[in-house]
Amino acid sequence: MDPIETLLAPLPDYASIARLKAAIVAHTGMLGLASVWGGRQLVFRHFLSFGTDAQRTACAGRSLAVAISEPDVGAHPKKLTTRADRTSAGFHITGRKAWVTNGPSADAIIVFAITGFAITGQTEARKRYSAFIVPRDTPGLTMQDMPGFHALRPSRHCLLTLDCDVPDTALLGDPGSAYERMALPFRDIEDAVGTFATLGAIRHATRAIRTEPTVALGEIVALTAVFAAAAEALVTSLDAGTPDAATLAGLRVLAIDITARLRGLAHAATTTVDGAGTASPDDAASTILNDLDATLAIAKGPRLMRLTRLAETMERSAAA
Repeated sequence: MDPIETLLAPLPDYASIARLKAAIVAHTGMLGLASVWGGRQLVFRHFLSFGTDAQRTACAGRSLAVAISEPDVGAHPKKLTTRADRTSAGFHITGRKAWVTNGPSADAIIVFAITGFAITGQTEARKRYSAFIVPRDTPGLTMQDMPGFHALRPSRHCLLTLDCDVPDTALLGDPGSAYERMALPFRDIEDAVGTFATLGAIRHATRAIRTEPTVALGEIVALTAVFAAAAEALVTSLDAGTPDAATLAGLRVLAIDITARLRGLAHAATTTVDGAGTASPDDAASTILNDLDATLAIAKGPRLMRLTRLAETMERSAAA
């Protein structure tokens, strides 16, 4: 098999995807490159697990992206408005999507759209979502680059406008259940595998900072070893179907701490330019640290809520 085909072929488990993501970032220093490769692997492994044999065969080795979020409202299920209405030949999808990761390079987009409502109370109707595989060349689908986000290159994001028809065979999984069954679990999967991209970035940054052996550097090496062991346990539990939410949250806290320590080390290792006393940080270290900061800032609100829930769980356990 061609080396490129081998690299793009679906891997057998999340652990394999995670380890290769770490290796890509550690070698290249490019979190965005791992995002492009890992994104297509994760989307296929998770979302296409709900598909038919024909859909999995058609999508294997292709670049796929997922469109859930919408302009100004993010991915909140109560606020999304893109809808898919039944037609005689399938569905007509209308709406706009935003922040579609790797969308500009995708062969097809998995689009989440409202296909019905469920009554959950006397006055409230809960939106029910379905997912559709929409090829990028579908008439009525247009893309625009997402402005204002320039980190994690070559990974790119886009805006989607949809006013298009798709056949019945575009429906992915059971209708009306896509948000609960596909979208909600994906964040934890993405975050768990993403810990290895963070690990690769930490390793690359540690090597990129030119400094003498110090206690501060030793502390970073020691904490990185703890991070690596916990990340390995986490992704192993993910493949077993029992991911540990506390470990996932803890790894993010540890990553923020290690990144701050790396910045301190980089600052201490800066060199004097022209004898004028002006500090010039190493470009390679600065780039990877900036990308780490951008990655760790994504979806900050929901992750802070997770930490609050962990604290509440501990309090309830102590009171029991």
